Amino acid sequence: MIVVFAVLASALLSAVLIIALKPLLIRYALARPNARSSHRAPTPQGGGIAVLAATIVIAGIGAVWIALPFWDFTIVLAAAVVFAVIGTADDIRPMPVWLRLAMQFAGVMAVVSQSDVRLFPDFVPHILEWSILVFGGVWFVNLVNFMDGLDWISVAEMVPITAFVAGLGLFGVIPMWIAVLAAALCGALLGFAPFNKPVARLFLGDVGSLSIGLLVGWMLLQLAGTGALAAAILLPLYYLMDATITLLRRLARGEKVWEAHRSHFYQKATDNGFSVLAVDANVFGLNLVLAALAAMTLVWPSGAVQIAAFALGAVLVGLVLRRFSQPRPEVSR
Repeated sequence: MIVVFAVLASALLSAVLIIALKPLLIRYALARPNARSSHRAPTPQGGGIAVLAATIVIAGIGAVWIALPFWDFTIVLAAAVVFAVIGTADDIRPMPVWLRLAMQFAGVMAVVSQSDVRLFPDFVPHILEWSILVFGGVWFVNLVNFMDGLDWISVAEMVPITAFVAGLGLFGVIPMWIAVLAAALCGALLGFAPFNKPVARLFLGDVGSLSIGLLVGWMLLQLAGTGALAAAILLPLYYLMDATITLLRRLARGEKVWEAHRSHFYQKATDNGFSVLAVDANVFGLNLVLAALAAMTLVWPSGAVQIAAFALGAVLVGLVLRRFSQPRPEVSR
């Protein structure tokens, strides 16, 4: 019941907050289109404020409902708020890259230190594993930010992930308080979805994408800490592959990777004749398949099944990326 409550209540609260905040966002937070944008008209950004606020409020109510580790809960949500502040400041006036990264590293360090998760064998020095997790966390937060460049794509990516994590709490795979937090975020994104439907009337903004990236990354870290590493990688595999391959290609071309661009596969897809809804449908459908593969690794946790599921997931993501990077037949004719 508490998971269902968290989804429904958060969706409603998120939508109400967006309606209340939208006049202010139109006045003070317009995203104006440029050569790298996927939108053509000035559109308010900052919907992530409502998404994060609804998540915190409903998760907080859930915290009163069930027993939870108060300190862990507080650190995670406080870090998400810090990332939202970073995103808001950067939306209003771009911050120096070094300062933005320094603040992100500090936030991820706090969350990783609180988690106390071990993923590597005991012979791997703890400081090495900790460093890998911190760098990986910062990369995940930024790739979520990079990938939030198309109407509904964050909804198509993050709703399946958060719904899956919330469902795991019902089966005792993860602690219930983490499932409630995932359910609250899932609901908040569903409340945001009608306003971001193509053609979007509202964007998440960095305030949303950075904080969502931190929360989802932390949830996946907790999932991996239960021994479900393959599932934790499979769930966000589309974002991981699209963003990482794009980054490596830009590095190879000597481009400034911290600057905005239109090199992601989902961006190429719209250039190649895919409608925004077609891209979102491909991403959402792919994520449902990846979630099914992740579930398979939990039901049959043998090494062979995990390797096979991961390999199949990588192949499927690769096929979608290949499809996005090629013109649609009717366009090429």
